[in-house]
Amino acid sequence: MIADASGHQRIVITGIGLTAPNGNSLREYREALLAGRSGVREYNIRYVGDTLAGVCEYDTSRYQKRKEVRRGTRAGSIGIYCANEAVRDAGLEWENVDPTRVGIYVGLTEHGNVETENEVYALKGYDYDTSFWSHHHNPRTVANNPAGEISLNLGITGPHYTIGAACAAGNAGVIQGAQMLQLGECDVALAGGVSESIRTFGIFASFKSQGALAEHADPTQASRPFDVDRNGIVVAEGGCLYVLERYADAAARGARIYGELIGHAMNSDASDFVLPNPERQAECIELALRRARLNPSDIDVVSTHATGTSSGDAQECQALRRVFGNSPETMINNTKSFIGHAMGAAGVLELSGNLPAFDDGVCHPTINVEQLDPECQLDGLVLNEARQRKSCQVILNNSFGMLGTNSVVIIKKV
Repeated sequence: MIADASGHQRIVITGIGLTAPNGNSLREYREALLAGRSGVREYNIRYVGDTLAGVCEYDTSRYQKRKEVRRGTRAGSIGIYCANEAVRDAGLEWENVDPTRVGIYVGLTEHGNVETENEVYALKGYDYDTSFWSHHHNPRTVANNPAGEISLNLGITGPHYTIGAACAAGNAGVIQGAQMLQLGECDVALAGGVSESIRTFGIFASFKSQGALAEHADPTQASRPFDVDRNGIVVAEGGCLYVLERYADAAARGARIYGELIGHAMNSDASDFVLPNPERQAECIELALRRARLNPSDIDVVSTHATGTSSGDAQECQALRRVFGNSPETMINNTKSFIGHAMGAAGVLELSGNLPAFDDGVCHPTINVEQLDPECQLDGLVLNEARQRKSCQVILNNSFGMLGTNSVVIIKKV
């Protein structure tokens, strides 16, 4: 059995399934990132009205019947699409996989708001007579719903659950899947995150009331982390799930390996409901580096969390300067500038957009930075145009969330 120096079994990514506002496969998604193509568009949501959002357009009928789509949730449908795509991409002979040994670990920011809002709105037309309330409401709104819908669709009888970690949830799903493999709780893990957030007016209304909802005459330029004129978050939906396996199992079947998880960390700010704490963020990054037995200068690409808010971007850059201030060769980028903030799916979508750099050595840029905010100045920022590296061996992915939850994963080329 292959193990690292600490005795832990090595965990690798062998399949990727995703849907993003600018692509429904890793190939499409990566092409859009390198071409500078945004997936943000005009969007109208009940009560809030005209706004902007990152909207996915995947084929909902590829793995589900119409009746199943109607009965389930948008998050569940996204999860089913991503899970099936990941299984196919991994080249698993699904009929020969023991369904009791497959685990499903899906990160979520929130779930259930969409269905409850829709039911209350519909009930208004019946003078709030609850006899018209949908009997599908409870299974739609339980927190494990997206993972459970994947289980039903693929016939998986191993463990399934969701991980609530605000906007750090995508990374948390990957970490949980890896740990379950190392513990021997499963042999294949479907892990990552999903988001249906653009379907709930509550998220838009809350960000708007905070003055944190992005506005711009050109939707494709609304999401602009690090720019001096950034004015908030573009809400997005999406999903990304990985097939994770132990290295020994993947090597035995000759699987293609996208990368190996060599370090991860999660911690808490314990300081504010929404304002980030750069000291705790830096500590989370440093802990992941120690666990990976790496120095900051060993990291080739840092994928940032930056959402386009005034304070959040500056605080993360402060943390990055503390850790990578003496690592001028480390390149730093951001993916939300292309797709907006996909909440529970954000971290894993952002990581996926960078993984092809292991093969082509290209670091995709942060777009829409017309004037860099001095508070966001970092030596390694890649702005507006992609940059070629001699090689890319290690990627570090930041993902932070409300109530001060921080997550970092480190992936190495195999």
